[in-house]
Amino acid sequence: MRHRRRNWLVAVVSTAFLAASLQSAATAGVISTQQYLTAQDREATRARISAVLAREEVRRQLEQYGVDSAAADERIAALTDQELEQLATDLESMPAGGSVLAVVGIAFIVLLILELVGVIDIFKKI
Repeated sequence: MRHRRRNWLVAVVSTAFLAASLQSAATAGVISTQQYLTAQDREATRARISAVLAREEVRRQLEQYGVDSAAADERIAALTDQELEQLATDLESMPAGGSVLAVVGIAFIVLLILELVGVIDIFKKI
């Protein structure tokens, strides 16, 4: 009976030491206000672009060109801050009301970005 308790106690203590050794120390750092604001601006820009790309006409046009909406979302998430800002500026400078020209322009911009980063090869097929 004592032998069984001792084995159980050794197993529990060994497991506790093993779990304690796997713990890593947490580190924290101070970020500047500019870093925080840049992160906030990036999220706001991505939200504006996602809102435009979520429109049914835009999704339909992208699918017509053979671009999966999930792939487009992944590529938008992978864009740099400068590319995101340029895309948002281009989207905002287009006429309001969802004209056909605006939809085609948005689709072209997204396709161009996807082509430049190597996700699709649509312009080589044309």
